[in-house]
Amino acid sequence: MDEIPKDDFKWFGEGFDGFPKRLPEDVVEYIVFIIDSKLSDIQTRERLQAFQRALTTLEKKFLKEYIWQRDALELNLVREEGRWMLKGSTNFGDSVADEWLIVYLLRELSKEFRDAWIRIYDTDGEFLLIEAANALPKWLNPEVAEHRVWINTHRLLVIPLSKQETPRALKLEDALSIISETPARLHHLPKVEGEAFHRLKGYPAAIAENQHHATLPLPRKVAHLLHLNPSYIAPVVEAFYLRDPISLRRIQPAKSKTSLLFPPEDFVEVSVRFTKVLYAQLLGQNWAPPGPWGVSLEELVKKGPNTEKAEIGIKVAAGIEMLLQHKLHADKKPVREMRVLLEDLESGDDSLPTDAEIAAWAKREDDEAWLNIDFSEFERELAGKGGTEGFGDKSAQDNLKKMVERFNAFIDDEDAGLEGAGGLDPMDMDDDSDAENRQWDDPEDSESDGAAEKEEDDDDDDEYADAEYEEYEKAFEKFMMLSSAEKSILTDDARALALAEEEEEDEDEDEDEEIRKLSKMMEKELFSHDALNLDPNRGGAGKALMKNAASTKLNKGKGKAKLEDLVEEADEDGDEDFDLLDDDYNLADNMLKSFKGQVGMAGPAGNLMGLMGVQFPNDADDEPKKEKAKKH
Repeated sequence: MDEIPKDDFKWFGEGFDGFPKRLPEDVVEYIVFIIDSKLSDIQTRERLQAFQRALTTLEKKFLKEYIWQRDALELNLVREEGRWMLKGSTNFGDSVADEWLIVYLLRELSKEFRDAWIRIYDTDGEFLLIEAANALPKWLNPEVAEHRVWINTHRLLVIPLSKQETPRALKLEDALSIISETPARLHHLPKVEGEAFHRLKGYPAAIAENQHHATLPLPRKVAHLLHLNPSYIAPVVEAFYLRDPISLRRIQPAKSKTSLLFPPEDFVEVSVRFTKVLYAQLLGQNWAPPGPWGVSLEELVKKGPNTEKAEIGIKVAAGIEMLLQHKLHADKKPVREMRVLLEDLESGDDSLPTDAEIAAWAKREDDEAWLNIDFSEFERELAGKGGTEGFGDKSAQDNLKKMVERFNAFIDDEDAGLEGAGGLDPMDMDDDSDAENRQWDDPEDSESDGAAEKEEDDDDDDEYADAEYEEYEKAFEKFMMLSSAEKSILTDDARALALAEEEEEDEDEDEDEEIRKLSKMMEKELFSHDALNLDPNRGGAGKALMKNAASTKLNKGKGKAKLEDLVEEADEDGDEDFDLLDDDYNLADNMLKSFKGQVGMAGPAGNLMGLMGVQFPNDADDEPKKEKAKKH
């Protein structure tokens, strides 16, 4: 019996060390090592702590007013596998700018700490190489790239494949050993580096450009909290942007039977700081405010001419209400902090700002031109001609220009064929020739093409199953990372959704049964008038249609055959009779005969054609009968 090929996965009892770990969506992870053989373990730790302090200094310099979409950059000192390191992860949500800001800050610190070796990766793996895909050497593909890409002394360095090394991904310990023992082995590829870091060209100026200020009408209590900590706007916008039926119910006192924490009243004009992504998320949401929120919006619109700003203010106020009322957000740090601030207001330890105090707050209204796109300039950029004034946000223009350059480079590549630029990578070719020593056969050695096709179909099925399992694994990991309260809420929602879908399925089954009954009634009606009988040997409509078709064929031809001869030939040929029938004519004739059989009453043919908007004319054969009836 042939043995099943084994993989490296260890089952329970075989040294099982857990399922393979993968980062959640929209998460970037970063690790910093200090590699210097002259340093002791304690000195290495002190060096990492100095790196942390330098990061704090850099953040104070560039991130005074920066708002992170979800999580901030955070480096924690940890010890793993007998080695000290700095490690952290950030969920950047929809703001890719947060991910590249982290790359910029850590890369800047690598200039000061020349013994620091930094690795940054996200859900897609080595995303820096993905940015530089157009400049990578052929051997540096995703299968071998893991743990080979490092940032050191402001450079991007790659651990190459040795001549004796089998093409594979490196383990972390192997990579660190190579860096420690043979640092000169690493390659610095300027072209790859330029492509990988091209998004950082506008930094540090791009950090401030990512922010947007807008003056909005907000309830006094909401304005107070955002003034104390402007970064609260990020979870507030996300709570509104990702709202669900439970959140919407919580902000309607008539349905939730609870009072509002931030009633939409006592509005004041204040300046709110967003990121561009957060502002666009609010602006792009079409929402009809329910209950008191809709009433307040109407009043704001009457007082001021700017309807758009009033709508955004209502969305912010509703978002902070959803954030604090929904149990799903109860464990978040901003929510806990805001609840403490509300308790201080209720106890009298704090008070709401007066109109005079609010008037003294700084106000700023940024231009929203970055939201507008000049499509003529946009098309010029796509055509590779370059715009004169730009079509919108400068960073978006730069990214589009880069994309067009890469696309044009691919088009102009004379070596590019159906397989892509430069043909297939040698790593992607199956050039194994040791089939006799393996436990399976090569498709090329199959005895028939049918067997090979079957094997390909099986592979496609396996790939589909793997992809489906991977999606399930991602969803399961996200679910397991939630708290018990969040799991309970999501489980209840899923159960309610399943019951609703079951009811819809029952309704669909009832509808299908009605359609089946109607089809049987229609078929019975058509058979009763011999409309579905196509056998010429039984006479009726089929015989008549045969003669009509034969007559048409005779008139169009140049031969001297008679109609009777053609009909006799058709009767003798049997199955060939149907070659003389026209499908469209046959269908129309059958429908007309069925309609005529209704004798003016309701029936399946009339109902069916009525649904299609077709009105049948009076039957010409019935006119003489009607005239005769009138005379009598």
